[in-house]
Amino acid sequence: MKHETERFQRDGYACLPQLVDADQCDDLADALQILTENEADPHAAGARDLLRRCEAVRRVAQSLPVRECVAMALGRPARCVKALWFDKRPAANWQVAWHQDLMIAVAERRQAPGFSAWSVKAGVPHVKPPVEILAEMVAVRIHLDPCDHDAGPLRVLPGTHRDGVLDEEQIRMQIESIASVDCLASRGGVVLMRPLLLHSSQRTTAPVRRRVLHLEFSPRPLLVPLAWYDWA
Repeated sequence: MKHETERFQRDGYACLPQLVDADQCDDLADALQILTENEADPHAAGARDLLRRCEAVRRVAQSLPVRECVAMALGRPARCVKALWFDKRPAANWQVAWHQDLMIAVAERRQAPGFSAWSVKAGVPHVKPPVEILAEMVAVRIHLDPCDHDAGPLRVLPGTHRDGVLDEEQIRMQIESIASVDCLASRGGVVLMRPLLLHSSQRTTAPVRRRVLHLEFSPRPLLVPLAWYDWA
């Protein structure tokens, strides 16, 4: 664990062994399947707004192993502010270009210095916050299926989280100069990631499923007049 903590601080990501046991994986998979099967397109990539909609997700986000993992990464406690569900499978075999995660979900649209690029996703206001807020956050990606090189894993450029928000030319230069790393995981394993880390995802090259619960944590509330959409 010490080695992975050091990697997270240096490179902006870490791959941890099983953090969620098999029963919890089954509970999450069943709950999310029931939640999404009647409303999702068969080719949909996943779902949003899960802290409010799924008790099983709330339990995992607030569980002691996850909270301890987050505190280890950030050096202080934090609370979950967003939960996403990614479901890559033969019927929805998607890829994502290199990017940073720059948007947060808030309770309502209110003007505040440094917050820009407002949008609405699944009915929830999203905004690009000051870089200082993103730099304090961590994403915890819980794998409900084994993820090897054939399963379209998360791919990262180590250390790029330290360079702030990058424009298209800077992203191109980083892609050309830094060797990418595939983040592999066992079932119940976790990938930790800084939102500012450049990352991408390729399509699967085998008929497998890659289900991931993506939880984002922040160590502090937003300043008035803004508030996190979720603060679980």
